[in-house]
Amino acid sequence: MPQQADCVFCKIVAGQIPSAKVFEDDACIAFLDIGPLADAHLLIVPKEHYERITDMPALEFAAVTLRIPQLARAVMEVSGAEGLNVLQNNGQVSGQAVPHVHIHIIPRRQGDGLGYRWNAGKYPEGKLQQLQRALAGALGT
Repeated sequence: MPQQADCVFCKIVAGQIPSAKVFEDDACIAFLDIGPLADAHLLIVPKEHYERITDMPALEFAAVTLRIPQLARAVMEVSGAEGLNVLQNNGQVSGQAVPHVHIHIIPRRQGDGLGYRWNAGKYPEGKLQQLQRALAGALGT
């Protein structure tokens, strides 16, 4: 899929907007987030423009995610963080601010004040099996 003229990440990929790039290969670039949640907060961006992972061919997404362990190790080493979050949002309702697929690597420390709500629920009787059948059917399994 070609780049989008009005996409800030496409402009970064094309070198039209400067970035603090730390890595690049044929599939993606990685650069420091300009609105970091922590020091060394990194973004991994595919070079091709896709708004959501559901729009991407699987092998293109795999080529981008292949770099996550290497980049995560570098973030951990440089930041001295105790842990990290790997985050990928799809759609504005999920928190996606830039409509171009990107993956956050966010270093974490005890007491850093970052977090997320994990409002775990419980399925009513029969709902788990209903969803299992529906998802398996959608996957053709």
